[in-house]
Amino acid sequence: MSKQISKKNIERYSRQIILKNVGPAGQKKILNSKVLIIGLGGLGCPVADHLCRAGVGTIGIVDFDKVSLSNLHRQSFFSHKDIKKFKVDVIKKKINLIDPKIKVKKFKKAITENNANSLIKNFDIIIDGSDNFKTKFLLNKISIKYNKTLIIGAISKFDGHVFAFNFNNRNEPCLKCFYQSEPSDDLLNCEREGILGPVAGIIGSLQANEALKRILQTKDYLNKKILILDTLKLNFRKVLFNKKKNCICKK
Repeated sequence: MSKQISKKNIERYSRQIILKNVGPAGQKKILNSKVLIIGLGGLGCPVADHLCRAGVGTIGIVDFDKVSLSNLHRQSFFSHKDIKKFKVDVIKKKINLIDPKIKVKKFKKAITENNANSLIKNFDIIIDGSDNFKTKFLLNKISIKYNKTLIIGAISKFDGHVFAFNFNNRNEPCLKCFYQSEPSDDLLNCEREGILGPVAGIIGSLQANEALKRILQTKDYLNKKILILDTLKLNFRKVLFNKKKNCICKK
């Protein structure tokens, strides 16, 4: 059943409803959207925070891990008292403290070839907050299968990347069109390579922003490009890439 905008919702979301690209109709789209977040780390935390505050009606969260002390410098939804608790349990509780009417579907598991179809098929937008390329390429494959919108983030050291794909449009490239082969996970290993906390927050916020734009159908999307951020030099750039002829995303 489609959710309607109540008087309380008008007050809660008043600062974004007044935006030309949102309005009451746009807020209704947000309230009726379904977004799945894979991974509740440095990227997934700000994504979940921004989307629940924006009013996304159904949020799925997938993670098998528990909060650790080393998470706290960059994973903004967690505090010291959350250590050793399952991330999905903590984030579900905190989302519903912000807005008890948001439907939170928690999945206390890793996403795998065996469960990816059942996890992904019932959501509109898939947001990748994982820390390994195996998961990113799996999400890419299954999102193509179900014609989903997929928003991928990656962070390391002082750098971050964002990809966004709408697989309803089969003219768009996919993640495999950009990478000739699957990169080493060492590139995303925060324990080995390090990460500055704000980089995770910035990239996660950009992913949430891109998701909301897709829900609102603003049309100013990150299409056929990768957004690259270098926080040391405060440099944002977009790199265009094309669809490969024999890729899995071919028509």
